[in-house]
Amino acid sequence: MTTVSSARRTLEFGSGKPTILIGERINPTGRRKLADSLARGDFEVLLSEAKRQVEAGADVLDVNVYVEGGDEPSLLREAVTRLMEAVDVPLCLDSANPEALEVALAAYSGRALVNSVTGEDQSLAVVLPLVKRYQAVIVALPLDEGGIPTDAGLRLHIARRIVEAAAGHGIPSTDIVIDCLATAAAVDPRAASVALETVRLVSTELGVNTLLGVSNVSFGLPGRGAINACFAGQAIAAGLTCAIVDPTDPGVVQAVVAADLLAGRDEYGRRYLAHYRKGHTK
Repeated sequence: MTTVSSARRTLEFGSGKPTILIGERINPTGRRKLADSLARGDFEVLLSEAKRQVEAGADVLDVNVYVEGGDEPSLLREAVTRLMEAVDVPLCLDSANPEALEVALAAYSGRALVNSVTGEDQSLAVVLPLVKRYQAVIVALPLDEGGIPTDAGLRLHIARRIVEAAAGHGIPSTDIVIDCLATAAAVDPRAASVALETVRLVSTELGVNTLLGVSNVSFGLPGRGAINACFAGQAIAAGLTCAIVDPTDPGVVQAVVAADLLAGRDEYGRRYLAHYRKGHTK
């Protein structure tokens, strides 16, 4: 069982628990209004997105504040401080900048997810000690200096190496979530099948939690909501335990709670029925 927390809420996942919904919308990439506001040091758009996602059912919020020319460590620390006051869900600190991660972890009250470490030697050497120091849970990407493998077996190989490296730093497998790397099906027809096979392999061979950025698979295609919903259901059937999604898209949330129900992860349909009563399903 894996545990993350905020100052006010503790969340357990894995071991047959319902799929964790990680809200993706606090990310300036492709969101001009959010990017412009962060560049000005204005956090109102960020806070509005946070509250909207939590109301829609997000269990965790991914927080990425990188903007070109911005002071990312300062922005991430301030974002974390403000979000802890505004919402009660745990946060996933999303940055490739170790300095930004460290100041954000120091400011955070609870046990955060850290997104991310890769199989690259430099990333392992810098990020893993940071995660251990702050007792965080790490999201690990099975890619290395050679880029993203297009073969599920190679992704598994890198994931295993990351798990072993983490153990060397005293980080148990329960504190690791492997991002199985969803990429655009419009670019590679095998993108979805490779990601799903990686979920299956990592779940069965390593026994750790798995994650996918669900909406990545539909990038560049029309009707993205339907693709994302279908992919989410297939991923849960393959063993996925965490999904980065847009929780304000009711079709995706419907697919996740329905897939959990059918996979036996939602005892007596409690979560499904709660979403039904809130109007998230019809």
